[in-house]
Amino acid sequence: MERDRTSSQEIELDKEIQAEKFDDTRLNNANVMEVLNAEYALALSTGPQLKATDWRSIQLFLILSVAFMGSLTNGFDGSVMSAINGMSQYLQYFGIDGQDAGGGVGTTTAIIFGIYAIGSIAAAFIAGPITDTFGRKGGMSIGGFIVVIGAIVVTTARDVKYLLGGRFVLGFGVSIAATASPAYVVEMSPPQWRGRLTGLYNSFYYAGSILCTGITVATTRSSSTLSWRLPLAMQVVPASILTVGAFFLPESPRYLISRGKKDEAMRILAKYHGNGDENAPLVKLEWKEYEEAVKLDASDKRWYDYSELVNTPSARYRMGVVIMMAFFGQWSGNGLGYFLTILFKNAGVTSQNKAITLNFVNTIISAVGALIGTSLTDKIGRRFIWFWGTFACAATLGIVTGLTAKWGSDGANPTGANAAIAFIFLFGFVFSIAYTPLQAVVPTEALEYNTRAKGLAIYSLAGNCAGFVNTYAGPIGLGRIQWKFYLVYVAWDLVECVVIYLFAVETKGRTLEELDEIFKDSNPVKASKRKIKVATVAKGNEKRVEIIDEV
Repeated sequence: MERDRTSSQEIELDKEIQAEKFDDTRLNNANVMEVLNAEYALALSTGPQLKATDWRSIQLFLILSVAFMGSLTNGFDGSVMSAINGMSQYLQYFGIDGQDAGGGVGTTTAIIFGIYAIGSIAAAFIAGPITDTFGRKGGMSIGGFIVVIGAIVVTTARDVKYLLGGRFVLGFGVSIAATASPAYVVEMSPPQWRGRLTGLYNSFYYAGSILCTGITVATTRSSSTLSWRLPLAMQVVPASILTVGAFFLPESPRYLISRGKKDEAMRILAKYHGNGDENAPLVKLEWKEYEEAVKLDASDKRWYDYSELVNTPSARYRMGVVIMMAFFGQWSGNGLGYFLTILFKNAGVTSQNKAITLNFVNTIISAVGALIGTSLTDKIGRRFIWFWGTFACAATLGIVTGLTAKWGSDGANPTGANAAIAFIFLFGFVFSIAYTPLQAVVPTEALEYNTRAKGLAIYSLAGNCAGFVNTYAGPIGLGRIQWKFYLVYVAWDLVECVVIYLFAVETKGRTLEELDEIFKDSNPVKASKRKIKVATVAKGNEKRVEIIDEV
């Protein structure tokens, strides 16, 4: 009896590759393995092997590095505001005092931080249509240009009104760039590298963070406004690279197909996924799936039409996963990152220079965690990392809470203070392993092509709504109940673990179009974990895949 199943559907193999059940004697000379999809496994094993050191691959990496500037730009804001929020030069210049003085835990700081999220929320309603209308390249360029304007305004700000206006514009531009950039990366990446490259996109957040926090370590010693203006000005650099560089990139093959430009789409696909060979098995497999999945009359051609995001059970499940990541990615304790100087103060650190230096060290540690998580996404899977990473966030943040509570914020116990700071660093490390890569991988993979841009805009909207709660409630909560505020995140992380276990699907080991079978299944979680056992057998100069059994 022939068996070849992923989810509950038959896979169509080429005529010369007929699936049949193996007997034990034939297994002796076969390479047996468990895979999620037989066609995909065959394409990878028989076609040209992509190597990271090949010139074509290096070209692809350079192309994607331009798109990575969208994430790097975002990284500047999160870290630079956390750093300058602890600078007396910044607080005195803008007349921020009272509860906000010495690091900022009052209403004024909450508004300055929160206005960025409001700008992002406002842009979410046009980010999808812009990316669908002008392409992934156009969306990146437009978003980057708006960020440049916002960065200039905040750098030259003379009062709080200028600062608020500039941060609104920054959030507006970043939202558009954050819709187009990850969509471009996930669509340009070969499926076998997709998790790592898309995760690396989001990990570039820390490239901006490290650069900015490193600069603030040096500039905080200056008594002039240069101490905070220079770090803010640095956001212009990656945004300018994104704005100009996008014009020189190849467009996403899926976008080109949606516009009827099939010849150009095939050239780009073959060049970067098949070493220039249009007949490479992986290229042929992807092309067949593109033609089946990318529609010429879908909702992405109508700027006002969001119906495909919710008009079927599978579409609603996809959006459910997207919304999960949007809120979990902001409410897992990382929202405290804006106020690290306050966390350090609660742990007994009173020196401005020491707090900013510790902020810089934390950024480097988190970046290492992000790179480790990125390297694991294509190996151990998204679901495993997401669940256990969230559980580890709850555990480490719980320990920080206990250590901080033990002696208060007077720093009278240096050993205990150092232990609390160490676990603050560890929390950033484990959060970055789990969430930094997955915040880009999960939503881009969960959405199908025709809804990807608008879905990512909704993801940005939901994430920024969650982020707004963080940035507005965070300073008020920290000011009023101090370390007890951490317990809110500990409890919520445990709730997240339950939801992830029940609803998160595994997406590694398949092409983006194959995931449609998973989300259409009556039990997507079970379907996503189902594997089949296959054997690759060499016959002359050819290879064939034969199905042994379903695991």
